[in-house]
This record gives sequence, structure tokens and C-alpha cells, in this order.
Amino acid sequence: MEQEDTIAAVATAMGESAIAIVRLSGIAAIPIAQQVFRGKRKENITLLPGYTVRFGHFVDLHGETIDQGLLTLFRSPHSYTGEDMVELSCHGGRAIVSRLLETLLQHGARLAEPGEFTQRAFFNGKLDLAQAEAVADLVKAKTERARRVALNQLEGKLSEVIHRLRSDIIGALAAVEVTIDYSDEVGELDYPELEGRLAHICQQALCLANTAHYGRILREGMRVALIGPPNAGKSSLLNQLLQTERAIVTPIPGTTRDLIEESLSINGIPIVLTDTAGLRATADPIERIGIDLALKTAEQADLLLFIVDASDLSSLNTLSPLPAVESKDRPALFLLNKKDLVTNDVLEQAANLVRQKFPHVTDIIPISALTGENIELLRDKLQQITTSSLYGDTEGVMITSTRHSQALQEAVHHLQEALTTTHQRLPGDFIALDLREALNALGQITGETVDDEIIHRIFQDFCVGK
Repeated sequence: MEQEDTIAAVATAMGESAIAIVRLSGIAAIPIAQQVFRGKRKENITLLPGYTVRFGHFVDLHGETIDQGLLTLFRSPHSYTGEDMVELSCHGGRAIVSRLLETLLQHGARLAEPGEFTQRAFFNGKLDLAQAEAVADLVKAKTERARRVALNQLEGKLSEVIHRLRSDIIGALAAVEVTIDYSDEVGELDYPELEGRLAHICQQALCLANTAHYGRILREGMRVALIGPPNAGKSSLLNQLLQTERAIVTPIPGTTRDLIEESLSINGIPIVLTDTAGLRATADPIERIGIDLALKTAEQADLLLFIVDASDLSSLNTLSPLPAVESKDRPALFLLNKKDLVTNDVLEQAANLVRQKFPHVTDIIPISALTGENIELLRDKLQQITTSSLYGDTEGVMITSTRHSQALQEAVHHLQEALTTTHQRLPGDFIALDLREALNALGQITGETVDDEIIHRIFQDFCVGK
């Protein structure tokens, strides 16, 4: 679809920089650029072919030079948006960029809305909706692993999986509908064959849907809660992992009363560490609030680091079981801190006491938050836990968007309903109804069945100029 207006925006971050890029896209992009650009060769740029770069000066309405720089011209449909596009590269001073953009607007361009360049690329068939969303994910990627996942999605890897799922569902739906409309010619529905086909499709969709947990971790960070008794070394461990003095460390029990949250990356995996108040019985109402926050944080965490003082065996005898630690759905590492103060025999006694209190415990690591001993071992374990269910059977593709996750869950629900209906040998009309709903849900991801309101909401979260 061709837009009737021409949009302009700064495509690079605002602030002082060596280079800035101002974009134009639309019917009048090249004629407007002709008005503000004076090339060294004095060419009429409206006659130049696409993929042309020229050096010259940018001028305002009165012909006064704004700056010198490069003009890059793209012809429809071979551009990012699928429209005629021009990119003006100038020096990155605030005054230069603002003046150049203002001049483009004075010549008839309109200031682009957030994400409007990518939105036009979607409307013009250059990207599907999943790929368009990956553009924003790529810009916001904070780690190397997140960058690779976003790039895979931008290159269409997720879309390929979705299209194959939809194609398989369409094939199953056609097999059902032909028996509804032409049962006299083709015979009755082959329920056993259809049941096997739907079971395979359902498994594929479920496998992809199950990657959403790891996708959320890549996008938002793995939530790791540091919990344990007072003076066990939680704040010291936080500082050790961050390699900075972020938390106050004192020998006084109950120093940490509020949550302290910091982020780091371990081998490309974002980790969100939360230091919490020490768990103990207390009459102090303020400390009690901190302990309640600690327990709530533990319930919401993806991983628990339960830290105990290996040099204080008496305190280990008073440890109380915690539901968050005993949950089989949430991994927990037990860290025997202050390894530098005790012998190996004492460490073994401490480990046995932890096992008595928490029989399901499998990972106990002795560390010293003071000296850093075994901290690298802890980092390796964090990476191992985070990547243990990395890709499954989905060819390295994973779900990182809540919107995609919800759509996939809906598709899986309808596929399971269709499978149940097939197993019960109910009429094909009932099976077809759920298969159509599954198709619709998957179409929400790539954009085939999405409505305008959702499209607008997606692109409004983009930065202006992208």
C-alpha cells in the first residue's frame, strides 16, 4: 500500500555524535531531498537510480548551508519501507540535526510517528509482523545471545516455523472439510489418520510455546534471589558477582532490610540479582517488612541462591523449610559461604545439615564471597541452569514476546481441543471449528489475522525514526 504523505525523522540517537542520519520515506521523499541537497556534481537527484550515494551540502529554505554530508537514495520497492527513501548523513551536532529535520518538514514532510518506518515496511510486505517486532528487539538487545535470537527472528526463522505449522493445520483442515462437503465422493473422515496428524502438529506447537520461559529470560533477565539467614554473606556475594561495592556489608545482623536489585551478564545471559533481608524471627516491624519482601521475591524468582554460613553450624540447625526452596519447579543452589574460615571436615558437616533440612537438594557449592573462591564455579552453574532447556526441537527459534506466547498458547488449546474431538469421533464440523481458531491464533503472530488496533499498539513502542 502506498502512503500519500512523506515522513521524516532522525534515525540515530539524539545527542552529540560524529554522524547523524535523517530519514525520508514516501512519494515526495526524493523531490523534498532535491530541495535541500546541493551535490558537488550539480545533478538532479530525482533522475538518479536507487542505491546512489552523493556528497554535497544541505541547505535551508533560504539557500543557507546547514552542513555538508552524504545523501543515499533508495527507489521503491527496493528500500527498507518499500517506498522511495532518502537518508541524509550529517554531522551529529544537536543544532545541525534539528535544523535539517526542520527544513525537511518545511518542505512538506511530516514528522514520523514511533515505528512508522517499520510499520510501512510491514504494510508494504517487506516484513511480516514477527519480523517487524524483531527490529525493536534487536535495537534493545542487551546481550550477545539476545542479539542473535532477535536477528534470527528478523531473518524470518520464527515466521518459517509458524508458516509450517499453519500449512500443516490447513492440510488437516482441508482433509476434514472435503469429507464434510463431498463425503459421497471421497468417503468418511479417516479418524485414526487425522488423530496422528493432529498429535504431531500439537506437539510441534507445544514445543515452540514452551520456549517462552527462556525467551522471557533473554528479554528481561533471569530473576535470581539471594536468600538466607542474616550475616550469611548475601550482600558480600552480590558485590562479588557485580565486582563492585553495591550493597552495604557489616557484621551487624539485619543490615539489609530492603531489596537491592542489580543486573549483570554471564556469557551473554542477562541475570537480575536481588539481595534480600536475612530470614529470621524478629520483633522489629521494619525488618519484618523486609523479610516478607524477601519471601515474596523468592516465590517470584527463576532461581534461588540460598546462602548459609558454613562456619556457624549451630545456625544451620535452626534453618526452617521454605516452600519456595522446596518447589520442584524452581531450581535452588545452596552456597556454603565463608569457605576460607573452615576446614573441609566442617564443610562436609555443613553440607550434611543442609541435606537433612532440604532432602531434595542436589547442588551444594562451597564458596568464599570474601576472597572470590569458587565464584567462577558459581557463574558456570548459573549459565548451565539458564541454558539447560535452550532450544528444544524448534530449530534454534524461541518465543521472546508475551504477545507471541499468548497466541501460541491459544493455538495449542484449540489444537488439543481438535485432537480430543477427533479421538471422540465427533463430526468433522466440530474439528474444523477448532482448527480454524488455531489458524487464526497463529496468524496473529505473523500478521495475517491481526487487527489494526494491535498493529498500532505494537509500533507505538518503537523509537521514532525506526
